[in-house]
Amino acid sequence: MGCDAHDISRDQFMLVGQFASEGYDWWWHSFSGHHAQTGERRTFFIEFFCCNPELGGNEPVFGQLPENREAKRRPSYVMVKAGCWGEGAKQLHRFFGWNEAEVGAGAPFYVQADDCLCCETDLIGRVSVSAEDAAAHPEWMCDAGTMLWDLKVDKQIAFNVGYGASAPLRTIQAFEMFWHAEGIKTAYSGTVVVDGETYIVSPETCYGYADKNWGSDFTSPWVWLSSCNLMSTISGKRLENSAFEIGGGRPVVLGHALDRKLLGCINYEGTAHEFNFSKFWTGSTTAFDCWETEDALYWHVDQQTRTARMITDVTCPKNEMLLVNYESPDGAKRHNRLWNGGTGIGRVQLFEKRGGAFELVDDLRAATIGCEFGEYD
Repeated sequence: MGCDAHDISRDQFMLVGQFASEGYDWWWHSFSGHHAQTGERRTFFIEFFCCNPELGGNEPVFGQLPENREAKRRPSYVMVKAGCWGEGAKQLHRFFGWNEAEVGAGAPFYVQADDCLCCETDLIGRVSVSAEDAAAHPEWMCDAGTMLWDLKVDKQIAFNVGYGASAPLRTIQAFEMFWHAEGIKTAYSGTVVVDGETYIVSPETCYGYADKNWGSDFTSPWVWLSSCNLMSTISGKRLENSAFEIGGGRPVVLGHALDRKLLGCINYEGTAHEFNFSKFWTGSTTAFDCWETEDALYWHVDQQTRTARMITDVTCPKNEMLLVNYESPDGAKRHNRLWNGGTGIGRVQLFEKRGGAFELVDDLRAATIGCEFGEYD
């Protein structure tokens, strides 16, 4: 199985066994649209986040409520998270008790609650939070605003991490945080309405992304970079069948934390290169650094195997990003400075080894990069 192999069994609902009462599962989507009147580009995200179904009932349980924290009562809900990046960036949350939600077992997956639906081919829903409610309910961990959407989803290029999220390791719930990216290039089509403004989302210009994470806790540091909005600075041509992806931090396997590790791949016009530390026979190595200044976040990642090398440099201005909010299944909120954006820009250099030396294949300019970095307090 190649790193670009699709596998929708990894997208199915994973909150069984221990994860049913000590776990989360989410499906993430990000993409761009254009204002129906002005043509202005805006970048959006939509996520369906599930937490501790075994502890649920008719109402959502919020782990950040002081009385729940004091009683060590763990969170339990389906959360629909939606928002946008850029000027006026915001994150909006809508919560459902587990008795209000329906989740499909097996593949293809689906999650539905009221008028919100997430599955392999469709993304439908709405979130509306008043300024008064956002201020009165800090346990909701969100901003104020309204967003509704009706989208078709076509996941075109995958990043399959291989054995790390295979059925045997999923069964024994070996990792604290699992990852599968079924759509590092995803075509979305439809409409998004934010605070009354309509945006058209088209497959040719959305530069979409879709993945999922699940487990019992998050990672620190938390690193994510991805884009399929790529142009060659050598040929001047836009790449129509390419995407890159980098993610990870400090994996915890069977209770043991590994050194700082990242997974990565690039699918370059149909040719896939993977940088995966679990595939030791490839000689994969990664060096990375992430830092923030007063105005921006920066990422530098150098990944190499015996046959390929990818050097990635990304920046994103803070005024276009969010401090994205999640609570862990145990009710703790450990990430309080997790920067999250979708308007990053950067450079990706791809090399292949030829005749014993690395030669430059292409030098890419990347835009609308999904980007994330944060560490526990």
